Amino acid sequence: MERTVGWLVIIPLAPLLAALVNFLVGRWWIRQRAHWLAVPAVGLSFLVSLVAAVEVLGQHHVLRQPLYTWIAAGDFRVPVELVIDELTAVMLLVVTGISFLVHVYSIGYMAHDPGYYRFFAWLPLFVFSMVMLVLANNFLVLFVFWEAVGLCSYLLIGFWFRRRSAADAAKKAFIVNRIGDFGFALGIMLIFTSLGTLEYHAVFRALPELSTGTVTAIALLLFTGAIGKSAQLPLFVWLPDAMEGPTPVSALIHAATMVTAGIFMVARAHPIFLASPLAMGVVATIGGLTAFVAATIATTQFDIKRVIAYSTVSQLGYMAMALGVGAWIPAIFHLFTHAFFKALLFLGSGAVMHAMHDELDMRRMGGLKRWMPLTYWTFLIGAAANAGIVPLAGFWSKDEILVGAWVAGVPLLSILGLVAAFFTALYMFRAVFLTFHGKPRFDPHEIHPHDPPKTMALPLLILAVGAVLAGFVGVPPENGWIHHALEPVFEGAKHHEVSLALTLGIAGASTFVALAGLWLASAAYVRAAIDPAAVAARLGPLYRLAANGWYFDLVYQRAIVRPLDAFATWLWRNVDSAIIDGAVNGVARTVAATAQLWRRLQTGLVANYALAIALGTVLLVGIYLAFGSTLFR
Repeated sequence: MERTVGWLVIIPLAPLLAALVNFLVGRWWIRQRAHWLAVPAVGLSFLVSLVAAVEVLGQHHVLRQPLYTWIAAGDFRVPVELVIDELTAVMLLVVTGISFLVHVYSIGYMAHDPGYYRFFAWLPLFVFSMVMLVLANNFLVLFVFWEAVGLCSYLLIGFWFRRRSAADAAKKAFIVNRIGDFGFALGIMLIFTSLGTLEYHAVFRALPELSTGTVTAIALLLFTGAIGKSAQLPLFVWLPDAMEGPTPVSALIHAATMVTAGIFMVARAHPIFLASPLAMGVVATIGGLTAFVAATIATTQFDIKRVIAYSTVSQLGYMAMALGVGAWIPAIFHLFTHAFFKALLFLGSGAVMHAMHDELDMRRMGGLKRWMPLTYWTFLIGAAANAGIVPLAGFWSKDEILVGAWVAGVPLLSILGLVAAFFTALYMFRAVFLTFHGKPRFDPHEIHPHDPPKTMALPLLILAVGAVLAGFVGVPPENGWIHHALEPVFEGAKHHEVSLALTLGIAGASTFVALAGLWLASAAYVRAAIDPAAVAARLGPLYRLAANGWYFDLVYQRAIVRPLDAFATWLWRNVDSAIIDGAVNGVARTVAATAQLWRRLQTGLVANYALAIALGTVLLVGIYLAFGSTLFR
């Protein structure tokens, strides 16, 4: 049942207005008070989203607000209208809720930054772009705000643009995403040329008219965009480098915006993927491999934010794997729970950096539990939830993904997910122990760690509660509140019967591997029963493979970046400078040389000018006599 309302526009409009005002007058008038616009605006967006979600999820209404017609060309029309169904409602709660907490946290974290007003212009603009992406009702509007999200991520990752590493990371994120977005744009073009419409439901209804090959091509091209945005193999390399931005930006990108866009898009376009078993297989395989590869890399990192960043890549791999095996609701369930514990982990790492004078290397930390108890306990909750420790949020959603892969007939992916879960527990508790346990590996006389101020502490506490309780929206497994809420969206998807024995078996296996990872991390970094350096030396090439990110960046540098850079340099020297500039400069030199010759005729002597006139007259008369008269005919 659909219902037209007139207040949905408040959700995107509030953060947009805050962003515009802070950007236009923040530098001169608002300055350090910029949060007084941004925080209430995003808070209002969250409250209106909550009101909409209550109606949509409670009564299963679809809310709609037409705004205007963007394109009207013959029979082709692209309306801009806001639509909230059950999937959109869940996404809006995640996006606006987490964004609000990040905005509150940023008041304390960015308090002394000279670009304070600019930060609180780009941050709500990011929220506006993501909200409009979620609310879109057709692929073209989705694509516009898909690109807007990419632009905002560029601005925020490179927020400290005077730092070379931040500027490079922003460019890397922008360029890598353009690769995926190129395929995404082709997919949208193929939809239009094949069906003549871009409106979601019209496209889904017309799918039977298309051949299997065309549907597969569309699905794979759309997923190319998700590979870039949601950091899947092989385009995940931008996400760890995005840590160069301020920590609240990292939390927003990883938990609520940007990376969730690809997962949401595939879920929204699920009828297209369901019509192509090949595309589903590709999505599932890439997701499973991403979860495993990123988990192994995270185990070897010492930068606390990079550990959490690779964790995000791995968790996104789980979500993609769930989408590929047809576990649509578990994928969105994991997106929901992941938002709480991943935002908590990033904001917790920001509190550590805040206390340690921007130190990121965990080898220079240690013993912080003594000085930062609130940060320690909240970070520990986030780490345990990420590791899938029962009964925290990550346990419920991750287990459903593993069960979904098993019942879909791809047990190898389920086993791969269990292996990745072992590494997840290992690297998360490794981060906890290296950062908060043991003896301090810094000088307490020079650095005085402390828990963050209230504006930073309150979001940590709220997110910690969410990391504990969010998973219960999916209890009992396969039959929880979130399953019933999202059922109308995925009613056309195939539902597998899951036995209690399988659910308990997977739960037992995942709990065992999580506890095994915890035990190994404790043995290596608390009890010193295992020497990590000796293990790394024994593993040799395998450890170096993981520590170097499976050499993806190195391969890209040698196979793509350097050859293209050399080719661009050759074009610059031999085409741009030699031919194009040479032609332009050659014309200029010819004109200048001709002018120099002509100026020699200007002698200033009247006799010379009279002679020139006489010669010209003779020449003109001669030409006339030769060609214009009958004298010589």
